[in-house]
Amino acid sequence: MKSDIQICRDTTLTPIEQIAEQAGILPDDLSPQGSLKAKVKPSILNRLSDRKEGKLVLVTAITPTPLGEGKTVTTIGLAQGLAKINQSVMACIRQPSMGPVFGVKGGAAGGGYSQVAPMEKLNLHLTGDIHAVSAAHNLAAAALDARIYHEQRHGYDAFEEKTGLKALRIDINRISWKRVMDHNDRALRMITVGNNEPGKTINGIAREDGFDISAASELMAILALSKDLKDMRQRIGRTVMAYNLDGKPVTAEDLKVAGAMAVTMCEAIEPTLMQTLEGVPTLIHAGPFANIAHGNSSVIADRIALKLSDFTITEGGFGSDMGFEKACNIKAQQADRGPDCAVVVATLRGLKANSGLYDLRPGQALPEAIFAPDEQALQAGFANLKWHIRNAAKYGIPVVVAINRFPQDTDAELTQLKAMVEAEEFGCHVDVAISEAFGKGGEGAIELANAVVKACETPAQFKPLYNLEQTLEEKLMTVAEVGYGGRGIELSELAKNQLAELKALGHDNLAVCMAKTPLSISHDPSLKGAPTDFTIPIRELKLCAGAGFIYALCGNVMTMPGLPERPAFMEMDIDEDGNITGLS
Repeated sequence: MKSDIQICRDTTLTPIEQIAEQAGILPDDLSPQGSLKAKVKPSILNRLSDRKEGKLVLVTAITPTPLGEGKTVTTIGLAQGLAKINQSVMACIRQPSMGPVFGVKGGAAGGGYSQVAPMEKLNLHLTGDIHAVSAAHNLAAAALDARIYHEQRHGYDAFEEKTGLKALRIDINRISWKRVMDHNDRALRMITVGNNEPGKTINGIAREDGFDISAASELMAILALSKDLKDMRQRIGRTVMAYNLDGKPVTAEDLKVAGAMAVTMCEAIEPTLMQTLEGVPTLIHAGPFANIAHGNSSVIADRIALKLSDFTITEGGFGSDMGFEKACNIKAQQADRGPDCAVVVATLRGLKANSGLYDLRPGQALPEAIFAPDEQALQAGFANLKWHIRNAAKYGIPVVVAINRFPQDTDAELTQLKAMVEAEEFGCHVDVAISEAFGKGGEGAIELANAVVKACETPAQFKPLYNLEQTLEEKLMTVAEVGYGGRGIELSELAKNQLAELKALGHDNLAVCMAKTPLSISHDPSLKGAPTDFTIPIRELKLCAGAGFIYALCGNVMTMPGLPERPAFMEMDIDEDGNITGLS
């Protein structure tokens, strides 16, 4: 079979204006960015306000493994399958971060004959939204350090007299706004800024700082959760950068940088329109990771697609304990719109990997045995799939299991897995279909598409796991116990103090965003299958007032990834004609 990039290059794509016209997007709604991508103005929603919304289908998966389960392939393949059976459909996915693209994961455009095109554009820069987020974030970081420098250089009273500004009296030991960049760089996790030559202070005030990856920026979460430009501007103003010497929060509004940050991101709020290999319109917007953020594409993109089509197919990052949980408890509560159906992606090899019988690690060679029939591993790994089906169903929506077929899979094992799902009692609508979207595109996803249409005929009774009126402790406990199946939470002394402060500051009504490993339902990546006897350790709580949630760091999760021994960038190059190689 051809490589992903070769399949994409060999496909004749439709001019983006034609894709827009077919989707019901008018020229006035569009800002073309070349012939194959365009920005869609959120103001289109004013024109579409009286239209009925279609169905929202949220694609999730079993616990991910280094093998890859094909969630984006299934998302794009399902959209193409629905188009094949003459359903009006759009897809909504996140913009890939260049950290994973150049690190371990590679591209995030889907694959085979179910991908967004052109995949090079999607994976590398696209229309610059992530760079806009990075620039706005780092502008705020520069403003913060500049304010500290000038206030301390003059003294608070003299600063106020000279500038006419109120001194913020920022506590340099309580700065919560790190800098960001869109690459994996572990060396930047802890740094010192403001170093000077002896006897000088021209470079600022020396202090300990660090970098997060851009996908972990609160501004990325804000971009994904904002309803419109006004909402985004207000959210940016509420972001807390630091605390002053009295323990009071210092916001972007206090620094008078919020307006400039919004200006930097004003075009980023527009989703980017692209197409699948079969011409299904696809909106690309925002890029928060699901292990260290809320892991879903934007509210704006969903709202546009729901107004323009009968089916909107989107996905949550990683397994259903990650992006799906956050889609239901954070995104849905802020958007006032939950999903109508969940699709849980599973693979034979992924379930075997979740059996705990194989030692699989990112960047290492895969054992050949995992591709061969293995009754013991499949039975053991099936516990993980059952957990994710029940997890999706507890939100009150119908579930479809998509068994994503790989070339090495045997008919016998695929039939066996399908029968195992059908034999279980889940207490709700659960269907199962085999998807061959990777190798056959939309034709290979017709069975899945029909199952999704049938599932959406069952009215969803969507309900989040918690409501925002509950206390922060109750919400954290609910996610740990009901969301993960654990025994509760264990707060560090730091987290206990932070929780008390957050409550005193009036933030008890915010959602909770758990940052944990994606490699297990628990906090411990070594616990495979469907673990139960675990407690979630919460080492730190961070306020994301603009995004509307409290960020809980669990276990050893990092907000700045590192590169492996053999990063994906080693395989990438460009020829004399400008053709990129090694990107998949």
